[in-house]
Amino acid sequence: MPDTETTPTFDDLELDGRIIKALRDVGYETPSNIQAETIPLLLAGRHVVGLAQTGTGKTAAFALPILSRIDLAQKAPQVLVLAPTRELALQVSEAFERYAAHIKGLHVLPVYGGQGYGVQLSALRRGVHVIVGTPGRVMDHLEKGTLDLSELRFVVLDEADEMLNMGFAEDVEQILADTPDDKQLALFSATMPAPIRRMVSKHAPDAVEVTVKGKTTTAANVRQRYLKVAHAQKLEALTRILEVENFDGLILFARTKQATEELAERLRARGFSAAAINGDIAQAQRERTINQLRSGKLDILVATDVAARGLDVERISHVINYDLPTDPEPYVHRIGRTGRAGRSGDAISFVTPRESHLRRAIERSVGVKLDEMRLPTVEDVNAQRIEKFTAAISNAIQDAQFANFRDLVQDYEQSHDVPALDIAAALAVLAQDGKPLLLEEVPEPPQPERHRPREHQRMATYRIAVGKRHHVEPRMIVGALANEGGLARSDFGRIDIRPTHSLVELPADLPAATFERLADTRISGMLIDLRPDRGSGYGGARRRPTGSKPTGGRPASPRAEFDADGRPRKPRHKKRDH
Repeated sequence: MPDTETTPTFDDLELDGRIIKALRDVGYETPSNIQAETIPLLLAGRHVVGLAQTGTGKTAAFALPILSRIDLAQKAPQVLVLAPTRELALQVSEAFERYAAHIKGLHVLPVYGGQGYGVQLSALRRGVHVIVGTPGRVMDHLEKGTLDLSELRFVVLDEADEMLNMGFAEDVEQILADTPDDKQLALFSATMPAPIRRMVSKHAPDAVEVTVKGKTTTAANVRQRYLKVAHAQKLEALTRILEVENFDGLILFARTKQATEELAERLRARGFSAAAINGDIAQAQRERTINQLRSGKLDILVATDVAARGLDVERISHVINYDLPTDPEPYVHRIGRTGRAGRSGDAISFVTPRESHLRRAIERSVGVKLDEMRLPTVEDVNAQRIEKFTAAISNAIQDAQFANFRDLVQDYEQSHDVPALDIAAALAVLAQDGKPLLLEEVPEPPQPERHRPREHQRMATYRIAVGKRHHVEPRMIVGALANEGGLARSDFGRIDIRPTHSLVELPADLPAATFERLADTRISGMLIDLRPDRGSGYGGARRRPTGSKPTGGRPASPRAEFDADGRPRKPRHKKRDH
C-alpha cells in the first residue's frame, strides 16, 4: 500500500483547477510515479527526459502541465507532440481533449498519414493550440508551407526510441530545427540509446532525466504465462486456448503483415470474431476496426507490433504472442496493451522448442518468471462448450419468444407423437448448423525428419541496399529480416555494413516466399532489395562449421531461382497449402 503521507495527489501538483476537475470526472486521484516526478519539472519550465515503459501514464505526465500553461489567446500552434504511429497520435490527441474538457476554446488537431489534407488544412486555418502528429505527415505540412511552428512553446517526443527505430531520425531532427530555440522540450522513451542521448545533448543539454521502472507495475497487474508448442501446432493450440480462456477483448500478435491476415481469416472460419490491422490496412478501415473492438462488435484483433503501438482499448483482457518477439522490449510493449490503469490482464506467449532462449531473455528483462501453462485438453474444451450450451438454454428460457416456441413444440409433440426430449435434441442439432458440439481427439502427426544436421547448415552471402550512409545498425537488419521474412535469429551469420549497402549471411536455400515477403521491406525508409551477392562477399556459399552458431535445423524448402540481375524468379509450381 502507498504511503498516503508521502504520495502526492493531483491537487498537490499545482495544476490548473479546470484540469483537476477533468481528472476527477475520469476518476483519477493519485498520480503515477512518472507523473509525480515529471509534472512539477514541466510546470517549472525545465526540459525533461522521461524514461518509462508504456502503460506508466506518461501521456498525462506531459499533457497535464502543458495544458496548465496554455495561452488560449494565441491561435498559432503552441504545442507539437510527435508520435511514431497514427494510433498513438490519435490516442494522445484524445487524452489532451479529455484532460481539457473544462478548458473552453482549446483546439487539438491530430495530423497523420492516411487522412485527407482537407480536414487538417481547415483546422489549421481556424487556429489550433495543440498538434499531435507523426513525423512524416508533419514534414509534409512543413514542405507545403501549411504548418507554421515559429510560435511553438512546447515540443514533446513520445516513444522517441520507437521513432528512431522506424527510421524517423532525420525527420525529427529537421522538425526540431524548424522550432524556436526557446521552446521547452519533453522527451519520453522506453530506452536511451546513443542517438537519443545525442539528440538531447544538442537540443536540451540541461534536461532533467527522470527514470521510472515500469516493469514491476506490469508484472503486478498482468499474469504472464507461456505455452511450449511446435510451430505446426500453434493454430490448434490457439483455438483451444480461445475456447477455454474467459476473455473479453484480445490482441493476437503475429510477426508479419501476411500472418495477421491469414490468422484473422482462419479464426473467422472457426467462428471467432476476428480482424487484422497492419501497415497495409487503409487508415479508415483501421479506425473502424479499432472502434469495433472498443464497442464489443469485435473480440480479437490480430496485429503486428507497429500497428498496435499506442492502441489503448479498455476491453483488452488478454494479449497472446502467437509469434514470440525476438527482443524483450517489444514483449513489454505488447503486454502493455492489457493491465492498464491498474486493471488486471493476461499475457500468453507461444514458445517453440528453438525459442527457449528468447523466453529466458524476456524473463530476465521483465524481472518475472513466466509460468508454464499446459495445453487445454479435449476434455477441457468440451466441458467449456457444454457449459456455454447449458447457459444458452437458461438464457433462452428467459427470452420473450420462449412461450410461443414452447407452444409450437407442444403441438409438434402431440401431432407427431414424438417425445419432447427428442424434439429438444433435434432443435439443438439445428442450432449447431452442422458443426459438432464436442471436440474429438485428433492423433498427432508424425514428426518430420530433419533434412540436415544443424551444424552443417549451408550459408550464403546476400546483399541489401542499405548501408552506413543510411545509419543502419546490425540489430535493425536482423529485426527487419526476422519480422518481415519470418527468419529466426539463428538463421543469421556475419553482417558487414558498407557505405552504400550491407552483406548478410543467411541460409543458402532461402525459399522464394521469403523474398516475396521481403519485397516491400524498408530499413531507415529505404527498400532493402534483398538479393544474392554477386560481388566480393564472403566467398559464396559455405557450410557452417561444427560448434558455430546453430541454424535450427530447418527442413528443406523450395529454393528460389534468380535472373541475371539477382532478382528472385517466381516458383515454377504452386506450393501446396497445408
